Amino acid sequence: MIRKTLVLVVLFTWVAWAQDDDLQKKLEALPDVAEVTPIKTDSMFKAGYQLLIRQPLDHANPAGKTFLQSVYVAHVSYDRPVLLETEGYAASARSGGRARELTAILRSNQVVVEHRFFGTSCPDSLEWRYLTTEQAAEDHHRITTILKTIYKGRWVSSGTSKGGQTTLFYRYYYPDDVDVSVPYVAPVNLTQEDPRIIAWLRTVGTPEEREKIREFQIAMLKREKEILPLMDTFAVGHKMTFSIGTALAYEYCVLEYPCAFWQYGSLTSSIPPPDAPADSMLRHLDKVASIFFYSDKGIKAYQPFQYQAYTEIGYYGYDITDFKGLLTAVRNPTNIILAPQNVELKFNPMVMYNVYTWLRDHGSNIIYIYGEKDLWSATAMQLSGKTNALKLVNKGGSHRTRIRDLTQEQQAAIYEALKEWLNLPSIEPAKLSTVRP
Repeated sequence: MIRKTLVLVVLFTWVAWAQDDDLQKKLEALPDVAEVTPIKTDSMFKAGYQLLIRQPLDHANPAGKTFLQSVYVAHVSYDRPVLLETEGYAASARSGGRARELTAILRSNQVVVEHRFFGTSCPDSLEWRYLTTEQAAEDHHRITTILKTIYKGRWVSSGTSKGGQTTLFYRYYYPDDVDVSVPYVAPVNLTQEDPRIIAWLRTVGTPEEREKIREFQIAMLKREKEILPLMDTFAVGHKMTFSIGTALAYEYCVLEYPCAFWQYGSLTSSIPPPDAPADSMLRHLDKVASIFFYSDKGIKAYQPFQYQAYTEIGYYGYDITDFKGLLTAVRNPTNIILAPQNVELKFNPMVMYNVYTWLRDHGSNIIYIYGEKDLWSATAMQLSGKTNALKLVNKGGSHRTRIRDLTQEQQAAIYEALKEWLNLPSIEPAKLSTVRP
């Protein structure tokens, strides 16, 4: 599944509650800014603030209900570009104060936006019909419009995974708001459960690797009665509960295993043999596919994503051909069980079709970055040659792929495009760190 991935950051020391009185006054004077609070930032920034911006729940009815959306501004200089990081999930003061990869490359200001209905950016009542790509794009448009009264230079939008999708949706609805978009590992699914992902899983890696994964799944299902009591103990130790049932959670986690395995670049050498001790089998399953996501807390945390997946942005299903007769709890597998219950989940295929065709035919000044062996490369954006968009693929790379993982030639192409599209005299990127834990 698309989960909130760890971000690449620049290895800087932290500055305690960096402040700029002039900037703070400017931010406090902005319309619909309800609160401004200093935050810690990496040392490349001179100041950092959390803004609570009042947003309409329904942008078509600005006089109606509202909610407060968390936005994090990290300041370098008024005359530098701005990176708008469109989170697809929750954000925090800690993540908002960390310099993103493109921030370091551009030596830019940074604005991180928590997605509506995630984290603290939630209305009092979750009226799910207002969680749409268009409403979220309206959020970003208002934020950008407000902050452009302070930052009048070039703007770049970027995001990772679902945040990368959010970047693309924002560009589709408001093509002129930013100068450049850089979505990382962002799928463009075209159906509610896109069959291209199942087809991709049948060919990724070597036959030997795929067979080892299949053997592990079969062993986990054959040994289910043996392992389930260990999962109950595991759940108690990790303070997890499973309202969907422990057996159902277990079997879904086993079905999810190859998706998570390829998405995050696991190694087949780490897979236990089918006759390994039961506790090591369970630990490996959790390490790769994460049992937490099927717990009550996990389901609640990611319900907004699942709602979006099953109404607009698409997801994937599972092929159970190899597991018939082994599944006892799962009957007709679909991740829709993780979405909000007793809520209408009618998929609108025109949303992603319109996004895809617009990106294909009109989406210029966009840099797509993918990992070759990332599950979500199965539904990567396909370029038509009608635009100047770039698509860079990290050979052998996973969902953790970033610019620093690309070849020198690929990085040079990105820097040249950024320099041209942002009208910068030069780009001398700072040294990029590894992924922080």
